[in-house]
Amino acid sequence: MRIFLIVIISTYLVLLVFSFNVSLAQESFRLVNILDYLKNFVTRPNQNNIISPETTESIFQPITDYKPVVEYESLVTQVIEKVSPAVVSIIITKDVPVFERYYINPFDDSLIPPEFREFFRFEIPEYRQKGTEKKQVGAGTGFIISPDGLIATNKHVVGDQKADYTIFLNDGRKFNGRVIAVHPRDDLALVKINAQNLPTIRLGDSDKIKLGQTVIAIGNALGEFQNTVSVGVISGLRRAITASDERGNVERLENLIQTDAAINPGNSGGPLINLRGEVIGINTAIVSGAQNIGFAIPVNRLKKMIRDVSVKGKVEIPYLGIRYILITDKVKEKFNLPFDYGAYVYSDDPKQPAVIPNSPAGKTGIKEKDIILEFNNKKITPQNSLAQMVINSQVGEIVSLKIWREGKIITLEVRLEKLPTELENQ
Repeated sequence: MRIFLIVIISTYLVLLVFSFNVSLAQESFRLVNILDYLKNFVTRPNQNNIISPETTESIFQPITDYKPVVEYESLVTQVIEKVSPAVVSIIITKDVPVFERYYINPFDDSLIPPEFREFFRFEIPEYRQKGTEKKQVGAGTGFIISPDGLIATNKHVVGDQKADYTIFLNDGRKFNGRVIAVHPRDDLALVKINAQNLPTIRLGDSDKIKLGQTVIAIGNALGEFQNTVSVGVISGLRRAITASDERGNVERLENLIQTDAAINPGNSGGPLINLRGEVIGINTAIVSGAQNIGFAIPVNRLKKMIRDVSVKGKVEIPYLGIRYILITDKVKEKFNLPFDYGAYVYSDDPKQPAVIPNSPAGKTGIKEKDIILEFNNKKITPQNSLAQMVINSQVGEIVSLKIWREGKIITLEVRLEKLPTELENQ
């Protein structure tokens, strides 16, 4: 009986182990199938939403240790050391009236009995001018471009003909500045001081700058902190703004460089510099209430001004002689025009005709409601405005205009003339 029980128990245990092994084998087989499926899922080619091993390998490249760009920092400091001696502060002073306060009694004492005069003694304050005094009324920045003291700055910094301008060099020396040229249509000016062997900054090429390029701005921030340095990048190109200064002068500026390098009041006229130590722009404006949105005039416009002054003794502005509207989607829809770009020759003021009589445009036969599509084979857009293309040309230059007129495309050649003096400030 005991042997029978042992046999039964042994048989049961054998069956139990066998059953367990079968189940384990089945589960192992099932797991292998799952792994094979997943492997095939990952490696199967040409399936939607599948990442190949090659792609995975290209994504997960070995990560190298981070190293500070010591060379970049060194380059920035070297550029600043090189150009800072040529950046100057411009202090604006002016004779301002001095007023004194005095008092008057509106009553005539002779008509009042002596015993009552103390009751009728009133003193009303009045003010009168008592001469003038020299006082600082503003500040800006400039930079030396020739060893004999030629300085570039903004027109709005030195535009007051009744003011005096004192130029402070980085080494503490000061000179009286004489304004020798201002641009009629651009925020540029040239100032001269009597000095020799001065440090200078080289002028670069603003046509070659790129978005994201590192730039350095240097200036007399707030008129108090001389040679303040800020570093940023080129944030935008060919910007257009309407700017105003503290005297209320309003000016339309086009084709500007936008930068996030901090520019503050007092920085106006200072250089915007690349990492080669070259001036690529002249800092001119900021957006009030915004953070790090500043604008600079491309230096190539300054170079053109310098050539005009050196050759002709003054700046001559090319002149076409039309009034127009730059075409946008809204303008196209409003006037039912066939193009969404170009310059629509138009004026809504009867006293100001769209084509100015005896102008180059008038002599050539340009008509109101013409659409000028191209200037010297360059499309006219808000980023490449007709006004800027004309200014970048030369007086006496013959330019080609592609024009749409009443359903036809025609080409006219126009010889640009010098802007009449009476139109310079319009």
